[in-house]
Amino acid sequence: MGFEVADCDVAAACWEAVLDLVKGISCDPHRASGFCSCGQVRGSLVSGAEAAMVMPLAGRVAAAVAGGLLVLAAVSSVTVTLIVSRPAKNRLTRWVDRMVDWAYEQVAVRVGDYRRRDQLRATQAAAVLLAQLAAWLIVAYVGFALLLWPFATRGVASAFVDAGSSLFTLGFAVPAGTAPAVIVFLAAATGLVILTLQIAYLPTLYAAFNRRETQVVLLSERTGVPSWGPELLARTHYALGTGVSTLDTMPDLYARWESWAADVAESHTTYPVLVRFRSPGPLSSWVTALLAVLDSAALFLALSPEAAPVVPARLCLRGGFRCFNRIARVMGFDIPEEPGPDAGTTLTYAEFLDAVGRMSEVGFPIERDPAEAWPDFVGWRVNYEQAAYAVAAAVYAVPALWSGPRRHKVSPIAPIRPERGNPPK
Repeated sequence: MGFEVADCDVAAACWEAVLDLVKGISCDPHRASGFCSCGQVRGSLVSGAEAAMVMPLAGRVAAAVAGGLLVLAAVSSVTVTLIVSRPAKNRLTRWVDRMVDWAYEQVAVRVGDYRRRDQLRATQAAAVLLAQLAAWLIVAYVGFALLLWPFATRGVASAFVDAGSSLFTLGFAVPAGTAPAVIVFLAAATGLVILTLQIAYLPTLYAAFNRRETQVVLLSERTGVPSWGPELLARTHYALGTGVSTLDTMPDLYARWESWAADVAESHTTYPVLVRFRSPGPLSSWVTALLAVLDSAALFLALSPEAAPVVPARLCLRGGFRCFNRIARVMGFDIPEEPGPDAGTTLTYAEFLDAVGRMSEVGFPIERDPAEAWPDFVGWRVNYEQAAYAVAAAVYAVPALWSGPRRHKVSPIAPIRPERGNPPK
């Protein structure tokens, strides 16, 4: 490669430029384009093939704009997920949840036993949280790297090195210049904020989880597992074979579950990852527990309207189906605000008669003929069945009776019952 020089000083400057390029050291824009800073060198220091590989300034600026949008997307997702105290659409976290769920589905489809599937699914919530954190950091990392690219004199690779050093607060690469310094400071602050908020996020999640599961465990003690509405009424009347009915405790139970439904609706729509947290026991589920309580209230009102605690049962039904509907909508299901006039239930009259038979076994005080009570029961259940079945299938809840189909074919599991005692007189 030939050069025309004016004097020895110019020649020395030119050799410095050549050595800079050979060593990979950054050079100024004049040198990169084949001119020394003195302006006396003519020719090209970069071959035609290499010059074709250099991104024009306009392209790097466009990449920087895209990088800024990526950073904003990551920051917005973190803010909406961890700080904003109301449900909000978040495409990034929803995409992460769906990808993790898809991965678990590919493994679960090869597992035939429900208990093994439940053991596998128990790790899904943790996987979602880790994938969510990784997605935020990766999107922010790529975004800051693209922001640094226009200022990176050693190419896009050095921009990614600088961004990674700053975002993960490693500090081994510090770019020169005022604008790059501002960008790397922002990257370092963003990385720290994301990690800090995610760590602070965990106690909130587990506090809500513990509140939810306390009532689920208490209900399991009363109704057994898996939870089933008719079983709840039968066992409450049966009272562990003591011979004394405890149906007078149902108003208090419905009041507690009305409050529980409000708490769960608020927490699980604000922090949707909570729906993936499974109950500690394989046959327990917050979905089937709430469904059992709602079914018991609907059965009580339909079969025994005189003995039923009308106001607590109605309030519990109202709070429960609003809880299911809100959570189902946040999960992406199309649930109407109110069921249509011709809406029905997938639960059959034969299944309803089985429930009546189970309640009759323990002498439950049934006031109406099942055929007369059936339309009223359907009128209550139509409000929450669609949303409850959608949520139960999405989180693969325990296949309790009356809890709908699952993504994998599985037989419903009846409640595990203790030995018979003395029914109430």
